[in-house]
Amino acid sequence: MGKINSVKKLTDNKFVNLYGVDATSVHNTPVSYFVASRAKDVEEMKLSTGENNPDGVIIYSVYGEKHDKVVLIRQYRYTIGGYIYEFPAGLVEPGEDFHEGAARELYEETGLKLEPIKVAEAFEKPYFTTIGMTDESCATVYGYASGEISAAAQEDSEEIEVIIADRDEVRRILKEERVAIMCAYMLMHFLKDEEPFDFLKEI
Repeated sequence: MGKINSVKKLTDNKFVNLYGVDATSVHNTPVSYFVASRAKDVEEMKLSTGENNPDGVIIYSVYGEKHDKVVLIRQYRYTIGGYIYEFPAGLVEPGEDFHEGAARELYEETGLKLEPIKVAEAFEKPYFTTIGMTDESCATVYGYASGEISAAAQEDSEEIEVIIADRDEVRRILKEERVAIMCAYMLMHFLKDEEPFDFLKEI
C-alpha cells in the first residue's frame, strides 16, 4: 500500500482547490500527485478524514403522467468549451441532507418539484466521480418531477437548458451528443426498463 507523506494546498478558490500530494508508492518509489478537491483545507480532505460525505448530488427524475420522460439539462461547461447533457445536480450545502439538496437543486435548475422515492443505500450512497483527478463524490436521488419548467431560480453564472426527453430523444442524445458518464449509464437503464427505476429493485 502506498504512503502519503505530505499534502499542500496550492490554490484558494471558493468551490474547488488543487492540492499537491507527496507520496511513496508500494514499490518504494517517490510519487508527486495533484488532487482537485471541494475541501476547504487539507484537514477536510477525504484522504485526511477517511470519510466519504457527498460533495454533491445528482437527480434522476422522470416526468409525465406515464413516467415516460426523463429530466435532463443541457449545460455549457467551460471545461470542454461547449454543451453537455447531464442530470440536474449541484453541491450539498454544509449540514444539508443530500435528499433535501436534491429537491433544492432540481427546483433551482429546472423550476420542477421533486417527489423522491426510497431506495436501498447501495443505489444512493456517494460514489466517486473521477478518482484519477479528484476526491469528489456524489450521491444520487431518484424520483418523480412535476410542475412547469422555469429558469427563474438559475444562477447568473449558469447556462442551462432544461430538456424533457422521451426514449426516442434519449437514443438520439446517446448516439449524437456529449453526455456526462453518470447520466449516460442511467439513461441506458431508462431505455431498457419498461418501468422507471426497475433496476433499483435488484438489491
